[in-house]
Amino acid sequence: MLLEAPGIFLLGQRKRFSTMPELETHKRDSELFSPPSDVRGMTKLDRTAFKKTVNIPVLKVRKEIVNKLMRSLKRAALQRPGIRRVIEDPEDKESRLIMLDPYKIFTHDSFEKAELSVLEQLNVSPQISTYNLELTYENFKSEEILRAVLPEGQEVTSGFSRVGHIAHLNLRDHQLPFKHLIGQVMIDKNPGITSAVNKINNIDNMYRNFQMEVLSGEQNMMTKVRENNYTYEFDFSKVYWNPRLSTEHSRITELLKPGDVLFDVFAGVGPFAIPVAKKNCTVFANDLNPESHKWLLYNCKLNKVDQKVKVFNLDGKDFLQGPVKEELMQLLGLSKERKPSVHVVMNLPAKAIEFLSAFKWLLDGQPCSSEFLPIVHCYSFSKDANPAEDVRQRAGAMLGISLEACSSVHLVRNVAPNKEMLCITFQIPAAVLYKNQTRNPENHEDPPLKRQRTAEAFSDEKTQIASNT
Repeated sequence: MLLEAPGIFLLGQRKRFSTMPELETHKRDSELFSPPSDVRGMTKLDRTAFKKTVNIPVLKVRKEIVNKLMRSLKRAALQRPGIRRVIEDPEDKESRLIMLDPYKIFTHDSFEKAELSVLEQLNVSPQISTYNLELTYENFKSEEILRAVLPEGQEVTSGFSRVGHIAHLNLRDHQLPFKHLIGQVMIDKNPGITSAVNKINNIDNMYRNFQMEVLSGEQNMMTKVRENNYTYEFDFSKVYWNPRLSTEHSRITELLKPGDVLFDVFAGVGPFAIPVAKKNCTVFANDLNPESHKWLLYNCKLNKVDQKVKVFNLDGKDFLQGPVKEELMQLLGLSKERKPSVHVVMNLPAKAIEFLSAFKWLLDGQPCSSEFLPIVHCYSFSKDANPAEDVRQRAGAMLGISLEACSSVHLVRNVAPNKEMLCITFQIPAAVLYKNQTRNPENHEDPPLKRQRTAEAFSDEKTQIASNT
């Protein structure tokens, strides 16, 4: 039985719904949708421990007008995972209860004017009632679960890199005691994720992969990803893949035109090489890692560009001083009408700048016109207060020149606090690329004038790049 008392209605044991003239307090309860406090410190996931009952404001309406009314109550309706916003009225089969957001609706005065107008038109009383709603593990968000479990005040991990069916986390030291629980929560709360892994060392080996630990879920690291309308397959435990570089892959691809040539020095499984080849460009792609080389070949066939990509399995320096040198000698020796634009991508941020020295006096013979000199896109990390200037100085030092007036630096992403990933773009000056001291008339200029012409040529290239992007 429902027992009435002044200003309050008491529920019998089997009742979950009570009508009230209005809620007594307007105070927002910040803990309302937090899991029970006794899950704090849990290291092995116990889903049954997350049960909790909360009081939710509801609006009683006739069942035939629910759909029409819900369109006008989007702001006020409850939005929680796994919870239906409309339920049957346990006291009246002809009515329904609309769950309302307890942080927005406290009394009938909490409705906006437009909402009250619709209620009046549909002859619905704005009187608010309460409903005892039972929450379970399924109704809490991953961030709410982890915030309740981890020590109070510590950073909560709710983000990750998604690589096919794999959630790739990078846990902090204070999160490690909870690593298996965190992994399982990521799987539970993200459809399609069946494995959670944590990186346990930095990418410091020659093959650009890292050791990882499976925190929860299946051990299978063979995965398939879709990026910018291209498909890639690989063993994530043996190659490098970063979904956060998708925009950068597109940016570089857009710089090339059909007929251009790309040398990809650290190609991985093909995220630069394959999209560029699809633009009817000629691509020379290299990676030292035998696994990356294997999957690069596979993905070229998968995306039907295997006839446009020549694949190598060499050290970056050997690739530059071997196949790249041979191709440049041919390309730059062509007549002016047939010369393509040549780009070199060097995406190994930890070490790529060190490989720039391989360009010094790489070619023999007469230098070509500056407009046809290769354009380099070299990636690097920087922790410097002025990261762009830092990258310019280090790249210039490897080449033995100043890049101040003839380069541009693009911020790719923030990797960690005070650590940026950048891309420096420049044309290799003929004085660096050619070792033969004989110069054509264009190259018999005084150094200041030569630097000016080089800067002007690069300025034209940057204008072209800007127009493409």
